[in-house]
Amino acid sequence: MNPALAPRHPHCLAAARQDGWCPLALLVMMLMLMLMLAVLTACTERTGEPDTLHVVTAEVQDVAGPGFTPAPVRVDSAHLPAAWHGIALPYARPSDVLKQAEVAARAAPPGTVTTTWYRLTLPAFAPAPVALMLYAARIKAYGPIAVYVDGQLLHQRQLDGPNWYWTPLWLPIDAGQRAAPPREILFRLQHGRASHTALASVWLGSTEQIGWRYHGRQWLQVYLPVMWIGAFISAGLFSAVVWFRGGVGRSYGLFALLAVAQFIRALGFYCETRLDNDWFAWLMLNSLFWILSLVHAFQVLGHGQRQRWLSRSLLGINLLVGVFSLPMVANWANSPLITPLIYLLAIVAGTTMGVAGAWASRGRSPEAMVMSIGVGLCVLYGVNDWALQSNFLGPEDWYLGPYMNLQNFATLCFLMYRRYIGALIQVEQSNAQLAIRLREREAELGESHRRLREVEHRQAVAEERHRLMQDMHDGLGSSLHSALRAIERGQLGEISVSNILRDCIDDLHLTIDSLEPVEADLLLLLATLRYRLGGRLRTAGIELHWAVVDVPPLKWIDPRSALHILRILQEALTNIVKHTEASRISVSTSSDAQGVLVTIADNGGGFDPVAALRGGGKGLLNQQRRAAAIGGTVSWESTTAGSQMVLWLPLAPAAALHPITA
Repeated sequence: MNPALAPRHPHCLAAARQDGWCPLALLVMMLMLMLMLAVLTACTERTGEPDTLHVVTAEVQDVAGPGFTPAPVRVDSAHLPAAWHGIALPYARPSDVLKQAEVAARAAPPGTVTTTWYRLTLPAFAPAPVALMLYAARIKAYGPIAVYVDGQLLHQRQLDGPNWYWTPLWLPIDAGQRAAPPREILFRLQHGRASHTALASVWLGSTEQIGWRYHGRQWLQVYLPVMWIGAFISAGLFSAVVWFRGGVGRSYGLFALLAVAQFIRALGFYCETRLDNDWFAWLMLNSLFWILSLVHAFQVLGHGQRQRWLSRSLLGINLLVGVFSLPMVANWANSPLITPLIYLLAIVAGTTMGVAGAWASRGRSPEAMVMSIGVGLCVLYGVNDWALQSNFLGPEDWYLGPYMNLQNFATLCFLMYRRYIGALIQVEQSNAQLAIRLREREAELGESHRRLREVEHRQAVAEERHRLMQDMHDGLGSSLHSALRAIERGQLGEISVSNILRDCIDDLHLTIDSLEPVEADLLLLLATLRYRLGGRLRTAGIELHWAVVDVPPLKWIDPRSALHILRILQEALTNIVKHTEASRISVSTSSDAQGVLVTIADNGGGFDPVAALRGGGKGLLNQQRRAAAIGGTVSWESTTAGSQMVLWLPLAPAAALHPITA
């Protein structure tokens, strides 16, 4: 989508305004999450409710040994070999007193294991007569831990992966039936000689009193990130399906691969069931750099600026870490020495990616800029987690790495929103362009139709003018010319001239009447003929019998065909008046399956139609030609008792109408 097109439409303006707000909304969401974590942390630091105990002081000692040993069933803290040193909880760093012991532990031969003991001496308190629970926000160690209450082993487990990363400790001390409240709690932590331990402050109380602390941290630190990684993986599966089935752009494929890498990364935090530990650690370690490379590919796809130096550097880091962390090359699985260095390398790579991506995205791609901001936030998360793992932060602080999935999901929603809005804008613009083109085409068609109508009108006027001129020339003009020549030669008397002029007037009237609209009504046309010739028949002493009945409409009648019909009937009536000495004329109509019949009969002396046609009678020939021109026929029958002319007209228009010239 071209951002320059946005201001052309109101929705585009809204989308353009939202481009600046969506990254801000992403930052506000992250800040609100951090504020929520800070508020919860502050709540957990409140002094206890009645019948609860918050232990914030302890003693610690380190004992070096040749290897990991099983936890004894009973322990007397007074007989442990090393000296006790007082500390404040939460405790996350070796004190100055223990630095010499740490140096000695580092100088110990490989395979040396340090056992760190934490002793919590409990003040006198009276817990409620219900089950007494122990809660600690975090215990950090790379190895097994054991918990003793008054010297008796209460709990033991292996601490690695999600157990010490963020899962809080929640143990029942007793079932409520006790001779006396507990006086001492011991924590036994075994770990490698180069790693440090950490212990949060300890709460003692009933589930109703301190359970909200455990459940709140468990929900925010474990369950909430699990839900977001599930949503992220579901979106990745959807992208994979769209990519495989739709053949769309690379972004869907990249997102599917990113979801796979995030899933592998999350396995180490939430999955208790492991593959071979060394290879699982290798997958966990390398998935972090796979994620960085895939996010960089997303950035390049967004801003369109190829950053070969950065791409090659990330590829080199992936290969370097992948090869040197292989289990057969170096046994660094879950090593506390290599993990902080890997985090530092990832932090440097992520910082470089964020800065380079933001620089390349400025003014080009809001999507790529949002991804760059997201990379910057992830770097801050990584710095926080690195500081927490390296004991620069206390064990009651929060791991922020799991919330990357929340941020990634929010980024995905933003990108999907952008793509959806972009698609809507493109559709709106396409519709607007189509509407403009349609209006232009309608205007062109309207103009073409107007020109066509003008041409048709001019052609119709020209044809009608030609028809009128032809009819007047053939009828009126010919009669007047013949009359003029006869008068000049003295061959006609006044009565003959009067008859000729009357015929010319009737012919002129018929020509004018043919221009009147008859709307396919043959009866109206016949009525016009009766009106024009009725007076002449009465003057000649001829009785007119009108037997016209309704007939089907002839939709093909136009001025030209109307004139043909009128002239055929006029010719028939004129012949009867002039040649048959009839005293009665009958005009009737009827119809058959194919057409309409008009019959004109008289009681005159009759005539021989065949002889008349052979003798060159122009009247009968003109009738035949006019009937053929409109697709009809004309026939005559004659006896001594009278004659009859039948004009047949088709219901449907003729296939071809041929004009006549005579």
